[in-house]
Amino acid sequence: MQPPAADAPILFFDSGLGGLTVLGPTRALLPTAPIVYAADYAGLPYGQKSDVELAARVPALLGRLVERYQPRLAVIACNTASTIALTHVRAALDLPIVGTVPAIKPAAEMTKTGVIGVLGTKATVRQPYVDDLSATFASDKTVLRHGSPGLVTAAEAKLRGAAFDPAAIDRAIAGLRDQPGGDALDVIVLACTHFPLLHDELQAAAGPQVRLIDGAAGIARRIAYLTQGQAWPAAARPGVAVFTRSDEREPPPLSALAPYGIGRIETI
Repeated sequence: MQPPAADAPILFFDSGLGGLTVLGPTRALLPTAPIVYAADYAGLPYGQKSDVELAARVPALLGRLVERYQPRLAVIACNTASTIALTHVRAALDLPIVGTVPAIKPAAEMTKTGVIGVLGTKATVRQPYVDDLSATFASDKTVLRHGSPGLVTAAEAKLRGAAFDPAAIDRAIAGLRDQPGGDALDVIVLACTHFPLLHDELQAAAGPQVRLIDGAAGIARRIAYLTQGQAWPAAARPGVAVFTRSDEREPPPLSALAPYGIGRIETI
């Protein structure tokens, strides 16, 4: 197989803006990497969709994006899409695919009390994949789960500079704390890439005795490993953000995306 051209981009895919939390640490490791960031606003929120719908939608949309932008590698920067559609995407597309999984393994190594919270979308926290991760890496721990779709809405609003309901933060933390054993919770896995956008608010609600963890840094290292030895441009160029057309929401202002190296917005 021919090595990718220096200008072949890395494609980041998410239902919305949460994947920016994976793009950020990736750019820190690969500062001149060309970037295409794709957000499926027509399908947002993924956490409210059925597994069957997402297993069909995600590979089809990624196929269109791969054909259009010819990336060297694609990142499904969305926990819900990864836990449901990753195997389908890998079967359909002939390029490296990096998925996003809840950081249960490092959380199990970090906890002192043995009680871990997994905060994600409703679709993610119900997945058998989360059962498997818990059984493999945290079999001797208590793993509490809570699905919080309100945090996705809040994160999207925050990045746009818009107001959001602060009660959504308190409800999410209470959804873990109010479960049996929740009073001993000392690590929370942010199992949705949107949620680190609300890190400060979630930390304040959880309290200083609770550590928040997500998998973004590990995903960035995986991307760097899979692309090691490949050619890159000599200097960074502005990336492009692509949004599927939605009657309900417009793409965010470019100023909200510029800190992530995005210089242009397209819709498809």
